[in-house]
Amino acid sequence: MNYSMESEETERLKFRKLTMADFDAWLPFHEDPRSSQYWSGLPKDPISACSQQFDRVFERYEKDLGGMFAIINKDTEELVGLCGLLVQIVDGQQELEIGYSILPKYWGNGFATEAAGKCKLTAFKKGWANHLISIIHIDNEPSKKVAINNGMHLEKRTEYKNNPVYIFRIDR
Repeated sequence: MNYSMESEETERLKFRKLTMADFDAWLPFHEDPRSSQYWSGLPKDPISACSQQFDRVFERYEKDLGGMFAIINKDTEELVGLCGLLVQIVDGQQELEIGYSILPKYWGNGFATEAAGKCKLTAFKKGWANHLISIIHIDNEPSKKVAINNGMHLEKRTEYKNNPVYIFRIDR
C-alpha cells in the first residue's frame, strides 16, 4: 500500500508528490531555527537537513511507506508545507502517522489542520487504517493543537528517535 495523497484537495490546498524542484522553496523551513527547535538529532546545516528530509521522503515513496506530500495553495500555487501519511514503528508497533510541517511564513493560517484533516478522511475512507497517530515532541504546542483540532486524543508519552514525544491517536 502506498498511502498516496497525490491529487487530493481541500478547500484551499492541493496535494502532490514532492520533487527536487521543491528544494529551494522548502529550504526556509530548515533555515528557521523555530522549525526544528524541539527535535534533536537533525543536521544543524539547513542544506544538509533539507537534503536528509528529501532523501527520506523519496525513500518512503519508493518503499511504499507513505510519505510527505507537497501541499500547494490553490490560489497562489505556492508550496505552503508538507503533509502525509507515514508508516512508523512506535514502541515496536507499526502505526500509520499523519505528519505535517508548514513553512514558517504560513504558520497560524490553519493549513496544517486542513491538510491533516484531509489525510485522516482519506485514510479512513480508503480503509488504510482503523486508527491513526501523530508523533509530537512534548514541547511542540502548535503541533499538539493541530492533532487535537483533528479529533485526536493524547494516548501516551514515549521516546521516538531519542526524543520525548506524545502519541496522539484517533480511531475510525
